[in-house]
Amino acid sequence: MKALRGFLDSQHHHFAKGGKLEKFYPMYEMIDTFIYTPGEVSRGSVHVRDGIDLKRTMTTVAMALTACLLFACYNTGLQANTVLAAQGITSVDSWRGAVMAALGLGFDPTSCVSNFVYGFLFFAPVFLVTNIAGGFWEVIFATVRKHEINEGFLVTGLLFPCILPPTIPLWQVAVGISFGVVFGKEVFGGTGKNFLNPALTARAFLFFAYPGEISGDAVWTAVDGFTGATALGQAAIGGASAISVSWMDAFLGFMPGSMGETSTLACLIGAVVLIVTGIGSWRIMLSMLVSAMAFAFVLNMIGSSTNPMFALAPHWHLVIGGFAFGLVFMATDPVSAAMTFKGQYFYGALIGFMVILVRVINPAFPEGVMLAILFANCFAPLIDWFVVDGHIKKRQARIKA
Repeated sequence: MKALRGFLDSQHHHFAKGGKLEKFYPMYEMIDTFIYTPGEVSRGSVHVRDGIDLKRTMTTVAMALTACLLFACYNTGLQANTVLAAQGITSVDSWRGAVMAALGLGFDPTSCVSNFVYGFLFFAPVFLVTNIAGGFWEVIFATVRKHEINEGFLVTGLLFPCILPPTIPLWQVAVGISFGVVFGKEVFGGTGKNFLNPALTARAFLFFAYPGEISGDAVWTAVDGFTGATALGQAAIGGASAISVSWMDAFLGFMPGSMGETSTLACLIGAVVLIVTGIGSWRIMLSMLVSAMAFAFVLNMIGSSTNPMFALAPHWHLVIGGFAFGLVFMATDPVSAAMTFKGQYFYGALIGFMVILVRVINPAFPEGVMLAILFANCFAPLIDWFVVDGHIKKRQARIKA
């Protein structure tokens, strides 16, 4: 590591101001500070001093996502291998099939290695395209603005593949993440200045621009010609009785869905990491959970003779769709969420209410997490304003008294 440190230091003058590679300094700084802790510290009484910086914050979130990423690969392969085994298919005519054959692996749903490797072959291309396309725009904007390459995309590049189906065309992945990075973040000034979650902005763009590939029955299992509804889609048709998996299997994540969203257990592991490290707001998680469960309970008590989603018990909402993933990793985005402690309670409650409102009341669109969080993102600054304004008025009243 000393040799690497020495090499980077020896190249610094080329990228520093006046050097022949000055315009590429953001790329040099990105590599340097990603490997080593930055040597600069804030000085003066006007700065809050802490032992963590943006890179370490994003690295912690990436670590919290580890369980979801690993399960994304395993479950994607499991769902595909289960269908292939049921159809009696032992080989697949594609580059993925060639890789599996070269590794001596079959399409056996009982083989953990086969499930993980085959799922990885679907997840990896989406992950690579996301980071190449999104990273391209990050570098372009940083170079033009002569700013550092912010680390916010490190997490966006992990979140976006998790909320996509395994069969999505790669060109749509590139288009979607480009829209999310450019119009969801960079046009507002970059990391720390965006009021919308970039990963959800990218997915919302794909949902409305290419609904055939991002939603519906035919996109969730990585097998050509196979169609099958997700658990949430089944619930929208016939309620809990129509769901083909048990509650425990849904909790563990053994069901079709977006690659990294299916396992509530994996999301809970990430929640523990984020809460213990103080990166994720437990206030947002708690208020979103309580609000969603309370509203779902009320609608469940009201019932409906025409809409089976009214009959769906509240505990089912926790384990189907992207509720758990959105609660832990999307709603708690420190940039687009409410920042005041009191405001975080209202912000989380708004998301939980909107999720159930969209899921249950709107039968044409059974998933409401994405739109609920983006909706709340728009109100987060206003929520914080009311909280701060309330504190100011209380202080003024104490001064007068």
